[in-house]
Amino acid sequence: MGSELSTFASVRRLYPYVRPAMPRMVGGLISALGASLAALAIPRVLQTLVEGPLAEGAAAHDLGALVVPVLLVLGLGVAEAGLVLLRRNLVMYPGTRVEAELRMALFRHLQDLPVAFHDRWPGGQLLSRIMGDLGLLRRWLVFGLLQLIVSIVTIVVGVGILLATAGWLGLVYLAGAIPVTVIAFRFSRRYRVIARLSQDQSGDLATTVEESVHGIRVLKAFGRGRDALDSFTDQAEELRRTEIRKAGNQATVTTSLQLIPEVTLAVCLVLGTVLAAQGQITVGGLVAFFLTTAVINGPVVDLGMTLSMTLNARTAVDRFFEVMETPNPLADPADPVDAPDARGHVELRDVTFRYEDSARPVLEHVDLELPVGTTTALVGLTGSGKSTLAMVVPRIFDVTGGEVLLDGVDLRRMRRHDVRRAVAVAFEDPTLFSASVRDNVLLGVPESGPDAVPEAERERRLHEAVEVAQAGFVADLPQGVETRIGEEGLSLSGGQRQRLALARAIAARPAVLVLDDPLSALDVATEEAVTTRLREVLDGTTSLVIAHRPSTVALADRVAVLQDGRITAVGTHRDLLATDAHYRHVISSLEQDWEECAEHSDREDSEPDQTEQAQTEEVQR
Repeated sequence: MGSELSTFASVRRLYPYVRPAMPRMVGGLISALGASLAALAIPRVLQTLVEGPLAEGAAAHDLGALVVPVLLVLGLGVAEAGLVLLRRNLVMYPGTRVEAELRMALFRHLQDLPVAFHDRWPGGQLLSRIMGDLGLLRRWLVFGLLQLIVSIVTIVVGVGILLATAGWLGLVYLAGAIPVTVIAFRFSRRYRVIARLSQDQSGDLATTVEESVHGIRVLKAFGRGRDALDSFTDQAEELRRTEIRKAGNQATVTTSLQLIPEVTLAVCLVLGTVLAAQGQITVGGLVAFFLTTAVINGPVVDLGMTLSMTLNARTAVDRFFEVMETPNPLADPADPVDAPDARGHVELRDVTFRYEDSARPVLEHVDLELPVGTTTALVGLTGSGKSTLAMVVPRIFDVTGGEVLLDGVDLRRMRRHDVRRAVAVAFEDPTLFSASVRDNVLLGVPESGPDAVPEAERERRLHEAVEVAQAGFVADLPQGVETRIGEEGLSLSGGQRQRLALARAIAARPAVLVLDDPLSALDVATEEAVTTRLREVLDGTTSLVIAHRPSTVALADRVAVLQDGRITAVGTHRDLLATDAHYRHVISSLEQDWEECAEHSDREDSEPDQTEQAQTEEVQR
């Protein structure tokens, strides 16, 4: 959409964000215009000085006649400098404030957009928009925009003065503006395309860096560092070539904008000499003409820079609104149903779900009831849709057919905050943040607002959640629960990360707990200990467990079998073994996979405590 708008219409979309800063921005603009007009007034004073006291020889007889013009020039120069300083002071603070507001608005919208959006958009592209593009916009607002307006006004007013006072010389100088205008217009069309390409390539390069840093263990393990470097080098070289094209275009227009006025002035010098010799223009008028053109030429030469900055800003605006104008299909309803404390009764009625880029549904006509306080294990072969089903319960994904009910209310009629407060999820691949253990575990426990939990209760939940998740290893960390873990918790072992992620879900005290195989990295004994304590602490909590090992299935109250996106059987583990052939096939597959995994673990990790101790020592280092 942004690329179809004119530069003015595209940039105008920033007005709601700039509006609070408008008084100071307008004040800065007025100050800049005042400085420019003061500069244009100085040649007029010098003209009267040359044609008056200096022409009459008063300088040799009466120095007092020079005092007023000299003081006036001095006053105008001081006023110009003061107004420039005032402009800087007026616009600097609101410029940074606008940048901060834009950044917060973009981050807020990114947090609000569904997971499907983040699955499609590379992280580096979003990072380049929220950092690089918005920094560029701030510089344009506090300098480029004002400079562009002041330059245009200075040129227009200056040329008007020349036409009014210099006659033919003014017309000749005006004629030189025609090729300048054509060159500027053609430059803007070419440069806009290159600027967008450059900023997109910068985002792609940031994505490559991000992926390489996150996947550094895999690159090192497979010895693919050189390949990653080669790929990065190709992208960096492509960006370099684009930047050279940008610089070449800017250099061409800058050279043209500097050369044409200089050639025009040379023509004016010859013509002005002839006119002065014929008495058609005074010496003072000729001096004033060239001093005025000197004031005008600065903005003309700078026009290339301000135009390129404006076009870069226009591209940044387009990229900003490209994200901001992305609609959120998971928005809260206009008239939400009030959701008091949930009991935890979940029901899926005729649920169908398909991804946007898939013609075949992942889930199809699924009916499943999760009674209050029960634990239901969801089993199925790989690709049957288990993880997708787990995502529709907390409305991380929205069903494309049917409905998901919480205590009889469709999730789409509830606020997302109320749904996520009632339903907590622990994922198989846990994500931890670069913060303390305490902050990671208490992430789902509100610290402020109407749902705030008292500090004493937060502390109790923290230690209880750590104990239930069998995450006692945190006591051996340098600062215990205050230890700051690395980015994504990669300094911890897989089992340690999973236990902290499980502790986070437990501490939230949800009415419904969805566990997407969060114990896959634990041994059977630890899993049984965790499950036993979960039953005690979360008594009355409805649980849906995505099971990938027989021991998890056996601990559930009931089992639901998912086959090709459909629930084909629901019952106890014992009953399904006796009556459902597909279930027996699934269980035998789980047993075989688990035995192979256990044998591999026995060979490589005969002393698991030593491994955990090594991970703890890595955090300490």
